[in-house]
Amino acid sequence: MPLFARRRALPDTVRRALDLPPGDRVLAAAALAGDGWVVVSRRALHLAEGDAVVRHPWSDVDRAAFAPEPPALRVHWVTGAVQQLRLAPPVGAAFAQTFRERVQSSVVHAETVTAPGGTVLRVALRRGEDGGLFTQVIGPGTVDVTDPAVAALLDEAESRVRAAAGLRG
Repeated sequence: MPLFARRRALPDTVRRALDLPPGDRVLAAAALAGDGWVVVSRRALHLAEGDAVVRHPWSDVDRAAFAPEPPALRVHWVTGAVQQLRLAPPVGAAFAQTFRERVQSSVVHAETVTAPGGTVLRVALRRGEDGGLFTQVIGPGTVDVTDPAVAALLDEAESRVRAAAGLRG
């Protein structure tokens, strides 16, 4: 690969298909290997493949890992699902950095707790795309959150993360 390889520009057809709401804009994009694009906007992550565009608010993303060679993005969703996206080279470091910044900007505060049985959960105060705050419990999905001991643990953690941000209850 040449030392100064140019990244591919987001095609106008894909940009139009994103149908960004007022106040949103494209910050970074990377071509998928094959056909499609991963687009980072201020308010959401967009996966454009063929004629379909799937939009995910940043609060749907738990975390991600970027591998530069071969370029790939492994997205961990708050649902527990993991999606591997193979990217077409070249992918600049700015794409990975912008992606990371968007995920982090949606997390106001988080706390890790251990449920009875040893399962680690995170209680996070997140910012929605409208700017509103809400809490999420992120974990493997194998914990019964209706169990009174687990519910009490999560309620206490939620109170602490909200209090850390100056919110009541």
